[in-house]
Amino acid sequence: MQKLHHNSGISKRKPSFRLNLAFVFWAGLAIPAAAQLNLGSQQSAPAPLPSSTYQGSVTTITANGETISLTLDDVVQRGLQNNLGILLSNTQSANARGQRLQYLQSLLPSIDANLKEAYMQSDLAAQGLKIPGFPTIIGPFGYTDVRANLNWTVLSLNSLKTYMAAKHYFQASQLSAEDARQMVILTVGNAYLRILADQAQIDSTQAQVETSKVSLDQAISNHSAGTAPKLDQLRAQVDTQTLEQQLIVAHNTLEKDKLTLAGMIGLPMAQKYQLADAAPYAAFDQPDVQAAIKQALANRKDRQASAELTKANQDQRKAATDDRMPTLKADADYGDIGTNIGSSHGTVDATGTLTIPIFKEAQFRGEAQVAQSQLDQQRDQQNDLDRQIEADVRDSLLDIASSQQQVEVSHSNVELSNEVLSEAQQRYKAGVSDNLAVSQAQQTVAQANSQYINSLYQHNVAKLNLARAMGVAQNYKEYLGGK
Repeated sequence: MQKLHHNSGISKRKPSFRLNLAFVFWAGLAIPAAAQLNLGSQQSAPAPLPSSTYQGSVTTITANGETISLTLDDVVQRGLQNNLGILLSNTQSANARGQRLQYLQSLLPSIDANLKEAYMQSDLAAQGLKIPGFPTIIGPFGYTDVRANLNWTVLSLNSLKTYMAAKHYFQASQLSAEDARQMVILTVGNAYLRILADQAQIDSTQAQVETSKVSLDQAISNHSAGTAPKLDQLRAQVDTQTLEQQLIVAHNTLEKDKLTLAGMIGLPMAQKYQLADAAPYAAFDQPDVQAAIKQALANRKDRQASAELTKANQDQRKAATDDRMPTLKADADYGDIGTNIGSSHGTVDATGTLTIPIFKEAQFRGEAQVAQSQLDQQRDQQNDLDRQIEADVRDSLLDIASSQQQVEVSHSNVELSNEVLSEAQQRYKAGVSDNLAVSQAQQTVAQANSQYINSLYQHNVAKLNLARAMGVAQNYKEYLGGK
């Protein structure tokens, strides 16, 4: 270790401020500056938010007695403002920004100012000093010291690489916050479509109840006229009551799903609202699979965030290696000291310290191995994320193709089952058959309607999933509209 020291000033500076040269030498060997400034181990990657986080929100308004109307655009915008996933992601980004500034300070000079006003009086006899002819009480006396202190690590490769890692962590947190927006759009869009499906199920079940009541009235009339057995009336009553039970369940499901959506977008639980949009449907033109995967790998913010984390771990690995390098540090202070401001005199104290680590091999190797393991782990996770992105795109395309066929088939099935029901009702009304065929036809209609509603919901959700998988969830209208 080499130490450069320059001091000019009055000779009344207190001896306690002077450092023994040998002590400084051995202290420098024992505590290298690289070890003092090794902040990399304190950094960590932004923790991914669990999917349950996007089910919550922060409510900033109070419920009123009115029923508000919400479009899909409305719930998306409310979700982007109030969803808990967005808010926590922004908090993580702010935290990473603060850490980046903290690590930046290790590269910048630190300047402090202080003002000292001292007043002292000493009893020499109490200290065991008894000098004949010398007063035992010294003082009172004092001095004034106004001073500025400079501390600057002029050269530390470890601190530089640590700061670069902090920059990458900050950029990763910003990209993660952008990816959270994609997740919010997917989550609230799914919830909106689920409610539309619930409403469609209620409308379908209500229509079936009305139809069943017509059949029940016919059975009661036929039984009263003696043209139909009691069994037909009982069968019709069972069918009607079964559908009424299904209608009760459907209403309950709708209200619970509306509460779920309200909890995602920051609406009070007591706020009444209705959806303004209808369930969309448009045939989707299948894109080229490889082109879609390539676009997804280029657009996905979580993949870009993972790449930044890899760079951060690479810098941390370099910082661990740079622990072995010398560090240059400068310390200086300048100020006025004297019995008072009027009689003060300027003083300066400047020190340059070059610290060279000599033997801390176990620590250096340990830090390097920890940093390398973190880098290897991050690289493996990034490779797995690439695989997952490709799987997301392929799964979404398969779901779109399958659900689109199901929509077409189930729609045709609804029309056919309604024709069967109409034919069975006419035959029963004409007295050609009993109402067993009517009961069976009603069950077939209910099943066909349920399948159509579910397949339409699955088709729209699959298109939302594809938009998210390709990193363009903000273009959800184009995907739901058939792109």
